[in-house]
Formats: sequence, structure tokens, C-alpha cells
Amino acid sequence: MTSSIENFLDLPLEEVIGDRFGRYSKYIIQDRALPDARDGLKPVQRRILFAMYEERNTFDKPFRKSAKTVGTVIGNYHPHGDSSVYEAMVRLSQTWKLRNVLVEMHGNNGSVDNDPPAAMRYTEARLSSISSELLRDIDKETVDYVPNFDDTINEPVVLPARFPNLLVNGSTGISAGYATDIPPHNIGEVIDAVIKRMDNPVITIKELMKVLKGPDFPTGGIIQGVENLQQAYETGKGKIVVRGKAWIEPIRGNKEQIVIDEIPYEVNKAALVKRMDELRIDRKVEGIAEVRDETDRTGLRIVIELKKDANGEGILHYLYKNTDLQVTYHFNMVAIKDKTPKLLSLTELLDAYIAHQKEVMTRQSIFDLKKAQDRSHIVEGLIKAISVLDELIATIRASNDKQDAKRRIKAAFDFSEAQAEAIVNLQLYRLTNTDITSLQQEAEELQQKINELQAILDDEKQLIAVIKSDLKEIKKKYNSPRLTKIENKIEELKINLEVMVASEDVLVSVTRDGYVKRTSLRSYAASNGEDLAIKDDDHLVGLHEINTTDTVLLFTNKGKYIFAPVHTLPDIRWKDLGQHISNIVSINKGDYIIKALPIRSFTEGYLVFVTKNGMIKRSELALYEAQRYSKALVAINLKGDDELINVEQTDGNAEIFIASNRGFGLWYSESEVSAMGQRAGGVKAIQLKDDEFVVNGITCKPAETAVHLVAVTQRGAAKRMNINDFDKMSRAKRGQAMLRELKQKPHRIVGFLMVNETDVVQMTTANGNAQTLYPMELSVSDRYSNGSFVLDTDEKGNVVNVWKQANYTKPFEEELLDFH
Repeated sequence: MTSSIENFLDLPLEEVIGDRFGRYSKYIIQDRALPDARDGLKPVQRRILFAMYEERNTFDKPFRKSAKTVGTVIGNYHPHGDSSVYEAMVRLSQTWKLRNVLVEMHGNNGSVDNDPPAAMRYTEARLSSISSELLRDIDKETVDYVPNFDDTINEPVVLPARFPNLLVNGSTGISAGYATDIPPHNIGEVIDAVIKRMDNPVITIKELMKVLKGPDFPTGGIIQGVENLQQAYETGKGKIVVRGKAWIEPIRGNKEQIVIDEIPYEVNKAALVKRMDELRIDRKVEGIAEVRDETDRTGLRIVIELKKDANGEGILHYLYKNTDLQVTYHFNMVAIKDKTPKLLSLTELLDAYIAHQKEVMTRQSIFDLKKAQDRSHIVEGLIKAISVLDELIATIRASNDKQDAKRRIKAAFDFSEAQAEAIVNLQLYRLTNTDITSLQQEAEELQQKINELQAILDDEKQLIAVIKSDLKEIKKKYNSPRLTKIENKIEELKINLEVMVASEDVLVSVTRDGYVKRTSLRSYAASNGEDLAIKDDDHLVGLHEINTTDTVLLFTNKGKYIFAPVHTLPDIRWKDLGQHISNIVSINKGDYIIKALPIRSFTEGYLVFVTKNGMIKRSELALYEAQRYSKALVAINLKGDDELINVEQTDGNAEIFIASNRGFGLWYSESEVSAMGQRAGGVKAIQLKDDEFVVNGITCKPAETAVHLVAVTQRGAAKRMNINDFDKMSRAKRGQAMLRELKQKPHRIVGFLMVNETDVVQMTTANGNAQTLYPMELSVSDRYSNGSFVLDTDEKGNVVNVWKQANYTKPFEEELLDFH
């Protein structure tokens, strides 16, 4: 007895899985998800239409319950669930999905809001008039048939498709490794394109687009980008911008409203309205008073009522950019051609359809020719029979039965089997003299028809002429005006910040350790500017009264910068601690803020960067206007252990002063530094010796003669100098000494600042002691002195950190920024 194990194959799992998935993929590609290039239908759609045709559920008959059709489809042709068949049937009836619906439906068949249709037991359907053109002459052996899933009946492989349905109604689907997105088009334009292609087989896409302008979506809208459209038609792949049709109209009270009566194809209207209302509620866009969906049986209508003095054009642009009122439609014209999924250009799609029509018309002509020839043969026999009528009757009367009569008249008068059959079945009233005339007339008509059909089969020009004539008739019957407008260029959407943000003056505070907030002026005034919440050992690097429409650039010691639109900063009370910058953008551990620059416009000006290792860089401010700012961006390219010390904004004509820790200062014009790119590392600012580094680099206006400079050393000495005590030099020199070098305990500069009458300087020591210095109380020293001692380092420790206390500023009150 053999073991049952011998009945099994020992195969690797990957081979079995690969084989099974390969078969499954082939099935869903060819027989489920992708349309045929010839009739533009997926198998389930074709089966629905054929089943309704077979059941005589056509446009000229009463509606029939949808469930009956679905039952016929899944019982005879489609071995899948009833819900998937009903969904496909509903889609064929939806006027906002198909340019020319193939099924007419009574009852709830869904909506543009993506509402589900009523159950199939509640709806009724029938084929639409244009569907009859897809199925016309299917009974004339125009297409091949194959057995259905259980080999009980046959179903068509493809429909005759008397109009180019794939381009007219488009298609969308996803299968294994393939997806398709073919947009719907205007039937008149597509037929004109087919005729042009038949007239000129080498016609270009550009010439075709003179008649086939572009997609014609059932929901209307506006297409932008003719160049992209041409590329999509040439390659089968591409993208176009589709936007809804909207306009601004005035209403009572000197207000305006935006009215939308067409939305992009396959956009869910309810979701679009909800998104617009969310933007209003979340105050992402300012100026919207109310969003209403006023759609009714007369048509689609969305109304966005605006507040008084709102910027309607700006708000509309914002909605185009941030909602589905404007979308990108991606062409991916994949269809089954020669039993294979292929990416097809417009001309290839037209050629596939034309080849199909030639085959259909040829097969129809062969069928009609055979039928006409058979009838002509019988008419010829009947005419002959009437000429020998008396003998014929006598022969039939002498016969025993029908078969005997047929045999006798075939032998006596040389009739064929078909003619004999027709004669013995002839009714007596036909044997009148008058009937011979109608038979002769019929014979002439049949001969003429035979000649015409033979000409079609013998001459391809005649065949094409018949196809063209048929297409023109269909165009005449079903043509409709274009719904979608086409514009040459894609409009650039420029959105003013005022549209998104309520314009308001606020106070922005930034600390060295990265705590940032914006505070209302009322909250600041309520505290009289005191009781600022700040951590120990932290201090303000910026305190500016600016507008919510402005921007703050925050620079870190590691050469990064954070682009922070003021309106995105957290709104926190003056007495509460700000939010750490890492909660707004990602930032590396150990980075701290060295500068906060308020910016109103990026159109003019420069940024000057100074690093610890003596590099300087000047770049145009415009380079730092970021479009995406979810992370820290590169401000300057630092090498090795270098750090960014200071950043200043200038008008391009400033003076630069660089100070090193060993007491050398170098003064030169900003023009000595060439403008560079955003990611550049800069050039040498000052010549340094070993173990020497830059303490600070400051800028000032050239017109200012009394620029006060303050240097603080580690030994607690401070001195105030005038910039005019120095000679102006060129970049990368050694500079001039501003300290007297001591052999014992030499002074090393810890802090170097430019100050004015209102400035206050803060110092901290190694022992954690803090001291305040009012620099303008210091007497002016010459370059060779080491200044005056302002604290006892033996008692408090060496000075380790020096900074200027951040003053409350209104940076945009003057036309030019004060570079203090």
C-alpha cells in the first residue's frame, strides 16, 4: 500500500507563494481593476451592461429593480460579492463621476458628498441611451465570446463600443503593480480626435489638442497648465492643476462673499466645506465670517461670507492652496491592450480604439453580407417559383409529405435546400401577381446592399468612411458643451500673511537657553514690565515689540537659525515661563540662542556673521526667508570646534569692529566682505595667534562718530573707548592693541560690547556671583590702559560671562534699523 505522502509535492515555500501570487496578480490586472483599451470597461462594468442588455433592461423600457440586475450579474457572469457589483453599477449612474452615464437610476444613488446609495432593493435602474451605442450590433458576431465562470453560458470578451468610452468616461483603478487614472473627456472632442487620427495616422499630439482640448470633468472646474497636459498626452503620465470655479461678489453692509459653484473632479464636497470651516474656527485664515453649503436641486453652491474689509482675493488664494478647492490630477493612462497592461499615450489610445472599430465593422459587414446573400438566394428561388407556379403546385400536391415535396421540387426545378424549404413554407397569399414586384424590388435592394458590404470589406477607405459616418451620427446625437475650462498657465498662488494672521502688536521675548514666547502688550503693562518668568542662570537675548505678521530669526551658537513667524510663537502671559524652542522646532542638545533678530521684510539688507575662530561672512537677508521651517536651518557653515558669536543685520554700508580675547581690535568697512551664499563658511575676519579667539564682532553705522565700546576682562576690569581712537584698516589684519600686556596675570577680554546711554551690562563670575555695570559711568580710556576694576575677583571669582541687558525695543519705528 503506497503512503499518502507520495500524493504531495515537496516544493519551496517561495516558489509556491510566488506562483500563487503571480496567478492572482494576473487575474486582478486583467480581469478586475484595469479597463480594456478598446471599450474602456472593466470586466464587472462590461458584465453589468451586458446582463442588462440581455434582460432587455434598456433605455426604452421601464426601470427595473437594481437587485434583480445584480442577481443576474453574480449568478451568470461575475463570481464576486453583490456589494461590489452594486457599487460598480451605482458608479456607472453617478453624473458627478461619469461624463456620460451608462446607467440611469431611480432612487438614492449617492451624492457628491460621498453619501452612500440606498440599498439595491430600494433603487431601480436601466441602461442609458448612450449605453445602447456600446452594445449595438453585439448580436452580429462583432466580438468574441468566452464561457462564463461555470461554463453554462457565454459572455463577450469586449463590447463593440461604437464611441470611444475609455476617453469619454475615463477610468480609475488599482491592481498589483499597476494603477490607472484616465480623466473623462467631451464626447464631441474625442470623436473629432478619432476622425483626425483616422484621416492622418501621423498626426501629432499638439495638432490633436486643437480639437481635443483636454479633460472635460463632469463637475466642471478649471484646468491649468497646457504644457503639462500635452506632456501627459504624449507620455501617458503627467499632472495638471484642477481648481473649482469661484468668484467674489459684494453683499450688503460693504462686505463680500466667495461663491463656489464647481469643485474639482472626485473631491468630496462635504469634506471640502468642513475643511474650510475648520480653517475659520482654528483661525488659520482671518476674515471668514461663515461657511455655508447652499447646494440644492438647482445645483452646487458653496458660500464663504467674509468679514468687513477682509481681503477676498487673498482668502480665495489661501483656500486654493490649503484645501481641495485646488488639487493636482495625476494622469496615469494604463489600460489592457493585447491582454497586457500598458501605459498608453493619447495616440496609442486612439489607435487601439480605431483598430477595434475596424475589426467590429469588418465582422459586422461579414455577418450582414452573409445574411443578405442568404436572403438574396431565397428571393431568387421565390421569383423562379412564381414563374413555374402551376407545375410547382402540381408537384407539391402529388407529394406525400413536406420532405417528399422538397425532394421532388429540388429534382424537378433544381432548387437548393434553402430555396425548397422557403417554397414549401410559402403562404398561398404570396402567390399573387402583385407579389412578384415586391420580390424583384427586394432582390434589387439586397444586391445593392451586398455590393455596399463587399466594397466595405474590399476597400479600407470605405471601411473608415463608414466608421467616421457612424461616429458623426453619435456626436450629433450625444454632443454637449464643454464643462471644464482650460487655462494655459498655472497661476502662482501668492498669499499675504495678513490673510492668515490677525494683525496685532505683541511683545516677543527670547532667552539664551531657548525659552520663547509672545505676550500681549496688555499683559506686559499689567506687570509694569517686572516679574518676568525666567530660569536662574538664564537671561534675555531679545525683547521686541513687533507685529504678529513679522518674523523673528533666532541664531544658535552652532551656526543654525530658526525661522519663527511671530504668529506661530506660543501666546503666553508675561509672568509665565516661555515655551522651549525645542517644542516648536527640533534643535540639538547643547545649542543656545545668541541672537534674536526681528524682520519685517526680507527684500533688502544683509546679515553679518562673526565666529569664535575669526571667520566673517556676509549674506543677503533674502536667502534666509524660509518656506519650510519645521527644523533648525543652516545659517553658516562652521568648521571644527568653531562657534557663532554674533549676527548683525545691516543695510550693506555698515562698519565692522572685531575684538579678540588678547585685546586686539580691528575696524574696517562692511564692503571688505563680499556677499556669499547661505551655506558658505565665510572668510578670515582678523588675524589671530595661537590660543587667541574672537570675543565679539559688532557693526555700526558709518555716520556715527561717537561709538562707545566697552571691554570687560576676566580680572574684573572694564574700560570704555571711542571707536575713533582706532585706525580704520582692511579685513584680516592683526588690528590694534586695546589692552596693555602684563607679564603677571595679563588681562584677557571676556566681554566686548557697543553701548549707549541707556544700556546696562551684566556680569557673572566663576563663583556664581552676578554684578551689574552701568558702562556710561565709566570714564573714557585710551587704547593703552587696562581700565578700572569694577569687582574684586579675589572675593567673587574671575569674570566668565558678560552680556548687555536686553532693552525693550520697537525695531520698526524708524526706516532703518538701529544696529545697536
